[in-house]
Amino acid sequence: MKSIAMIPARYGATRFPAKLVQLLGGKPVIQRTYENTRDTGLFDEVVVVTDHDEIADTIAQVGGKVIRSIGQHESGTDRIAEAAAGLDVDVILNVQGDEPFINQSALAALLKTFTIYPETQVASLMQTIDEEAKIQNPNIVKVVTDLSDNSLLFSRSPLPYPRDAASAVYHEHIGVYAFRKAALMQFTQWEMTPLEKAEKIECLRFLEHGIPLRMVSATVSGYKIDTPEDLVRAEAYLAGG
Repeated sequence: MKSIAMIPARYGATRFPAKLVQLLGGKPVIQRTYENTRDTGLFDEVVVVTDHDEIADTIAQVGGKVIRSIGQHESGTDRIAEAAAGLDVDVILNVQGDEPFINQSALAALLKTFTIYPETQVASLMQTIDEEAKIQNPNIVKVVTDLSDNSLLFSRSPLPYPRDAASAVYHEHIGVYAFRKAALMQFTQWEMTPLEKAEKIECLRFLEHGIPLRMVSATVSGYKIDTPEDLVRAEAYLAGG
């Protein structure tokens, strides 16, 4: 099974513009994400997909491969689909550019899913959360699954609703996806769907077309960089604080 990791890298993020070129421990965030993904040794190739010169130059300077995207894209999935269209590959793993701490074991488990469950079209990661601040934080996407760990719904709201708080278990969706190439190409043929537009969560497009995501439990330390405050916390985490 040939696998490629693709890292969509947009410069103008809504909540934190230019976040991918901000320094984290002396290196741009996008460089840390690229090097961390490359150093897992799991992939036949690791590629950054961007339309921005500064991001492209940052990756080129460390010997990384860059594919320049051309079209205007609503999501990172659309961006990597453009780049992947002409590639000979079985599984494409989408690592968000703002996930500098993603680890080898989590990515390995995600890839293994396609061997264990060959019917899987799309897979992604989740981890249990119990901090009330994270549960209520709309920047942290929550996911609920069926008994076989297929996704039922993603939301920025707390899911499930804690009518009986003692029984509520919450899972954070970690923004790392893996697709069979055909599923990725199909995604780009669909218009944005109503829930996707409302929540601004791209994977809802698959659910609204009847394709569940196989969710893989993982533990991911560190921080996703969504806001300037996340970058401050990530710096402290990197420094061991």
